[in-house]
Amino acid sequence: MDIQRIGDTLDIQAVLHAYCRAVDTRDWELYRSLFTAEAILDYRSAPFGRSGIRDEIVDWLRESMAVLPMTQHFVTNIEADIDGDTAEVRAQFYNPMQFPGFPELSFCGGYYHHSMVRTATGWQSRALREDNVWFANNPMTGP
Repeated sequence: MDIQRIGDTLDIQAVLHAYCRAVDTRDWELYRSLFTAEAILDYRSAPFGRSGIRDEIVDWLRESMAVLPMTQHFVTNIEADIDGDTAEVRAQFYNPMQFPGFPELSFCGGYYHHSMVRTATGWQSRALREDNVWFANNPMTGP
């Protein structure tokens, strides 16, 4: 592994870590900065999920996450297949959260699949697909 690949890998990991912080702190400007303007984000595997371009999804997340008193995303096992100025990235996520009306926390986990591109400002995601593999205390099935 050469120094460029090591640096790219660390930069890509930093994007995924910033993603978690942006969602959990509701920092939608930070969230926007992690994606290209035309990025397609697909959250359809999650309860109440949807897919759309970056700004549509920011609006949807701002509204839908406002009802959640707490979320805490963890991302791990980040694998980046880097090819020049593009990368296909897979990472595992674990997300405890609190839903209104649920006495216990809910938990979900799965994979994030990013198609990333190196831009003038650094690595950004041009596509994200969330693969929600499991969900404990799913709001679709009731408390």
